Amino acid sequence: MSHLYIADVTATEKSRGEAWLARADLRPTRQRVLLASLLVGDGRDRHVTAEWLHDATRQSGEKVSLATVYNTLRAFTDAGLVQEITVDGTGSYFDTKLDDHPHFYWEEEGRLSDAGSEALQIVNLPDTPDGMEVAKVDVVIRLRSKT
Repeated sequence: MSHLYIADVTATEKSRGEAWLARADLRPTRQRVLLASLLVGDGRDRHVTAEWLHDATRQSGEKVSLATVYNTLRAFTDAGLVQEITVDGTGSYFDTKLDDHPHFYWEEEGRLSDAGSEALQIVNLPDTPDGMEVAKVDVVIRLRSKT
């Protein structure tokens, strides 16, 4: 997860955020534009939690409730702008990179990042129940320090 905080959203970042919302035909409310600008305004992909994004809004000087951040991330997920990665039962990360790819999760740091997929092979998935098909396979590789 990026720990970059944006003090002020620039016109370029705001423009990128608005264009990102327009791709999904989402109405550009003030809160959505701010959150989109913080997520994709610099053109980089990132993995964020709702709490990180809420903190980034406060660092930008804007007031957005944590509930609004959660609701907006849900709308972004439903619109296909981000994908939700669940790493444990207590929380999720939201990934702006939408292609299928594995992730590393640093358990001690609570950090998620992309993992290289060149060597990854998934073979022999179990048969699905009647009438069902595999929609997606999520791969999260959990890391911890050797002791």
